[in-house]
Amino acid sequence: MHKFNSGGVEIAYQMAGEGAPIVLIHGFASNARVNWWDTSWVRTLAEAGRHVITFDHRGHGASQKLYDSALYPAAEMAEDARRLLDHLGIAEADVMGYSMGARVAAFLTMAHPARVRRAVFAGLASRMITGVGGAEAIGQALEARSRDEVADPAALAFRIFAEQTKSDLKALAACIRSSREKITAEELAEIRVPVLVVAGEKDDVAGDVGTLVKAIPGAKGVTLPNRNHMNAVGDRGYKDAVLAFLA
Repeated sequence: MHKFNSGGVEIAYQMAGEGAPIVLIHGFASNARVNWWDTSWVRTLAEAGRHVITFDHRGHGASQKLYDSALYPAAEMAEDARRLLDHLGIAEADVMGYSMGARVAAFLTMAHPARVRRAVFAGLASRMITGVGGAEAIGQALEARSRDEVADPAALAFRIFAEQTKSDLKALAACIRSSREKITAEELAEIRVPVLVVAGEKDDVAGDVGTLVKAIPGAKGVTLPNRNHMNAVGDRGYKDAVLAFLA
């Protein structure tokens, strides 16, 4: 585990393998270990000859915890990824994000197209445009004294997951209230790098793949049969699609 200063915020990162670089950006309430290492993504990509870089978002994992929601815009979280590339002296890399990480990856691709060779947006499809909703309910669920006080089933699922990942609940509450920024179809239409969109067939958080693919010129899409938001991330079909895309 390494750390660096990203505009005054301490960000933790890890690396594995050698070859062309790829940055993996994890989802909300998760961390790099849970999202990418435990699902064998890092090993899969390293074995495919890639230099794999993962990091914990601000407020997540081993990175610095912040309690002001104004510090969690997705665009600023994308700058953490860009500053990590600067810190490592990497001019250009492939980028893959899952769920909230896909939104962050999209902001990175739009703001710094010269730094992104190819992008994979996974676990977030049409709802990158239309919005996911429920941020305040999730924030309140994370701030509740115990999960027994949470009545909203969707918010409760996030509370349970956050506890499983041993996350700082108050930091996550601040994050969720700011990080779910919508991206317009017009903004996405400006993307010129190759993009792959991947989501589970039963992923209500992500929405449908086709809508996002249509918004991004030349994008390709893969829908994973019988997969939802939680079990799509380690799916073999997802890995195979990404390896083929990167190749």
